[in-house]
Amino acid sequence: MNKLTLIAAVLSMAGLAGTAQADKLDDIISSGKLRCAVVLDFPPMGMRDANNQPIGFDVDYCKDLAAALGVTAEIVETPFPERIPALMSGRVDVGVASTSDTLERAKTVGFSIPYFAFEMAVTANNKTGITSYDGMKGYTVGAVAGTYEAIALEAQVKEWGEGNFRPYQTQADVFLALSQGQLDATVSTSTVAQANVQSGNFGDISVVGFAPFDTDYVALFAKRNEYGFLNYLNLFVNQQVRTGRYDELYEKWVGGEVPQLVVPNVYR
Repeated sequence: MNKLTLIAAVLSMAGLAGTAQADKLDDIISSGKLRCAVVLDFPPMGMRDANNQPIGFDVDYCKDLAAALGVTAEIVETPFPERIPALMSGRVDVGVASTSDTLERAKTVGFSIPYFAFEMAVTANNKTGITSYDGMKGYTVGAVAGTYEAIALEAQVKEWGEGNFRPYQTQADVFLALSQGQLDATVSTSTVAQANVQSGNFGDISVVGFAPFDTDYVALFAKRNEYGFLNYLNLFVNQQVRTGRYDELYEKWVGGEVPQLVVPNVYR
């Protein structure tokens, strides 16, 4: 009787171990759907076309990932502050949302290797006379709350000891405030800055230079304990680069010289 009990316990534990090995990657493939958190007010990474359909670099990247997995892509519009909460609450499976791979965020989610790299640009209201990054000193500046550039810009304002920093919920809010004179200048990715200036939707603003911030490497993210899925995401990013798809998407949505996704002596 004791032997039978022992055998049953061993079989039960084996069953539990087998269950534990399954992860998000298996779940996604089984469900036939990949739910991607994408920011849709961040052109050219994410936006909507004339028919209100999601388009952009991140949208295509999500669709490529879904195709590689053999499932259907579902774009879940997710504002910047809601990216990680959307993942943690189970509303999405993965973040394809231009998310900086900071150490603080890595306490909550797991990041892939970088899939895009941003340079930072200064955009100013033409009436202010601001012509450079240092020219923002003493003015009212702002950016989207929680983003890499917002954190760095707020710290800079405190260091200057002059001016004010204002956080906003979306890029559209930032550029609208800038064009209306409620904000004197902002720092954003160069891709967003050029896209908004060239859109014609925000009058009397110009890109006036670059911000001396580090290159902003952004990564795909998933729950940090989903090792199988995170390993897959790393390989997927690698494949996008070596097959030329990364270059193709960059030319389609951004144009110009393709930024390297490497940190010297670190990423290879």
